[in-house]
Amino acid sequence: MDFKGKVVLITGASSGIGEGTAKYLANLGATLVLTGRNVSNLNQVGAACEAISKQKPLLLTADVSKEEDNARVIEEIVAKFSRLDVLINNAGIIGSGSIEDTSLEQYDEIMNTNVRAVYHLTMLAVPLLIESKGNIVNVSSVAGNRSFPGILAYGMSKAAIDQFTRCTALELAPKQVRVNAVNPGVIITDIHKRGGMDEQAYAAFLEKCKQTHALGRPGVPEEVAATIAFLASDSASFITGVTLNVDGGRHAMCPR
Repeated sequence: MDFKGKVVLITGASSGIGEGTAKYLANLGATLVLTGRNVSNLNQVGAACEAISKQKPLLLTADVSKEEDNARVIEEIVAKFSRLDVLINNAGIIGSGSIEDTSLEQYDEIMNTNVRAVYHLTMLAVPLLIESKGNIVNVSSVAGNRSFPGILAYGMSKAAIDQFTRCTALELAPKQVRVNAVNPGVIITDIHKRGGMDEQAYAAFLEKCKQTHALGRPGVPEEVAATIAFLASDSASFITGVTLNVDGGRHAMCPR
């Protein structure tokens, strides 16, 4: 998997799966454009990628839920590189809540970040991707193709991303632009803590993963990054419209 000469945009690259993917692709020679809201973390990730690849990534502080930020990101890519080969829609948030105790505010926040932002940024990036015959990898979740109580808005948002992936794959296939998604299980990042879990609850959550994942453990960002890299690479040239679980077998399990 060789990404030399390819310009890759990764959203939410300041932590978690986005950070892991940035470092993984830096090792494969990609020219990186990294966005995120946490300036300090984004700079650290950028420095780590530069140390790996000897190329300085283009770092853009941006919030994917803001239309003006998405437009600025695409404008800066055009100004600096005049091309885009891969879009990795990774930025996302999670939140707990059932139909009994959720709120419209939570629904709006999660859907705006996890769905509307992906819809908008992809719209803006597609002309560049058609020109380069590039591809898109969306970061969904096992919660998009399996049902779990207590994360209603999040599960709905990821189900929407799965359908978005399939529909855009069919729409863009005649232009030779591939669109795929990864559906991670529980991955050890800080997303759950940002979503409201305290240290004790998170430790118990990870312990439970030994039972809820067939492989008996949660995953790590590098395992998702490797799958994203494959789908974004020429090695996956005949794969489009796929939502690929990277979840230690969790999607295949049923209570018994």
